[in-house]
Amino acid sequence: MRIIAGTMKGRKLNTFKGNDVRPTGDKVKEAIFSMIDAYLENSVVIDLFSGTGSLGLEAISRGASMCYFGDNRPESVRLTKSNIGICKAEAQSRVTAGSYEKTLSNIPEKADVILLDPPFEKGLMESCFEMIRKLDLLSEDGIIVAEHGAREILPDTVSDFQKIKERKYGTILVSLYS
Repeated sequence: MRIIAGTMKGRKLNTFKGNDVRPTGDKVKEAIFSMIDAYLENSVVIDLFSGTGSLGLEAISRGASMCYFGDNRPESVRLTKSNIGICKAEAQSRVTAGSYEKTLSNIPEKADVILLDPPFEKGLMESCFEMIRKLDLLSEDGIIVAEHGAREILPDTVSDFQKIKERKYGTILVSLYS
């Protein structure tokens, strides 16, 4: 796994051993960032369920000014912090260990881009949207990127957020909401 583009292009990131976690592949990551490129310059990003931190670090590499990372697995938190160090992005990063509720509750500002990549088919996506709405975390012109399994179809409206685009990449769907 690596950073695909931007100021940190080519940096190799540490990843998980085994198949317990499903990191976003380069093809899907490139597709996501081609869809949201216009939102990234000097943006605030949330990488929820960060895993390795790959998506948030890609956002920083492409111009985001700050990324809030969150994951509840200790190994994910360690990997995210390790990869932040590899990318020398400590000044632009904050990591919260714990549930997505804890992570979202600890974010002190509105985000321009929120990256949601929870474990597939666990029923977490809609509750994430509800909490983002409740805490008013998305900026007025912001976007939510929801990566989910192709069998987990998300509605056109979730917690007052409207689906504006959806693309399928094999067994993965990427849905954008504003």
